[in-house]
Amino acid sequence: MDETQSNALAVALFGEIMTSDQLIRSRLSRVMPKGMEISHFAVLNHLAHTGGERSPAQLAKSFHVTRGAITNTLSRLEWAGYIHIRPDWEDARRKMVSISPSGRMALDVAMSAITPMVSDLIADLGEDRVRATLPVLRELRAKLEA
Repeated sequence: MDETQSNALAVALFGEIMTSDQLIRSRLSRVMPKGMEISHFAVLNHLAHTGGERSPAQLAKSFHVTRGAITNTLSRLEWAGYIHIRPDWEDARRKMVSISPSGRMALDVAMSAITPMVSDLIADLGEDRVRATLPVLRELRAKLEA
């Protein structure tokens, strides 16, 4: 493959990924419970699946966002009662974040709202094709994170 074809392939790949990202976000936003944003869902889901507590800096790194952006999201989640933020007992300058029981309930409501949409998409594409695509997407993400 020459350089022109390689560049066209890269542009097509990233164009499809970016357009798919926008469309997925739009669909998710429409089915999310009232007041919940995709960033809220992502943080709650992360906290629920990783277990324990995370610092805002760890969360910012996990989501590849600035500390200011994660602080804004965490403030909204705390205001809604979905997370607990406490001082780090070992370093009072840091804080630790954990999901609250109402945050777990909100996550469950959000999951039940988005699951039918995601399941329909997977059924339309075919489970085997989705499974075959996942390793490529994971490798792409890993290369972009490096």
